[in-house]
Amino acid sequence: MLKYSLIPVLFVVACIFAGVYGAIHNQISYTVAPEYFTKFKFHQFGLIHFQDRIGAAIVGWNAAWWMGVIIGIVLIPLGLLIPGNANYLWGMIRVFGIVAITTLIVGLVALAIAFATVDPETVGEFTRYDNEITDDAAFARAGTMHNFSYFGGLIGIITGAIAVFWQRKRYAKIESQLETQQNAT
Repeated sequence: MLKYSLIPVLFVVACIFAGVYGAIHNQISYTVAPEYFTKFKFHQFGLIHFQDRIGAAIVGWNAAWWMGVIIGIVLIPLGLLIPGNANYLWGMIRVFGIVAITTLIVGLVALAIAFATVDPETVGEFTRYDNEITDDAAFARAGTMHNFSYFGGLIGIITGAIAVFWQRKRYAKIESQLETQQNAT
């Protein structure tokens, strides 16, 4: 029964992981293209008074925390396969970390590809909210990272599910070994 009472706690933890991921992610993309925020995201999120990294972190939190709900809907019930209450709690925290790391890797790979393929002469010109963008290539690179990070979240759910099964097997093996030791004494 205790295991089921952990479910709401794990949803909160998943949302915190996702929100913190978004805030950190946006520090990277802000470094690539501050205009992505100052001329686009701050307007989109109604944060026109924020024109710095703190605003980028707020945008990241607001854009990502809800992904924790989606991740949780899939992985938290699956995690019930992990034996034991403490194993379930700490195992799921590890799973959320794996999802975040996977998402970050996908976003960084997309950013690297964007740096290799987005050319300032061929990218075209962008405007957002009637704001002309001065570094269109950087804007496109940051946008690529953002778009692929959602795909990374999907891949992260898959790696998270694999981690659940791996932990289930690991904890079951440990329990079996403990049982064998207890029976031997």
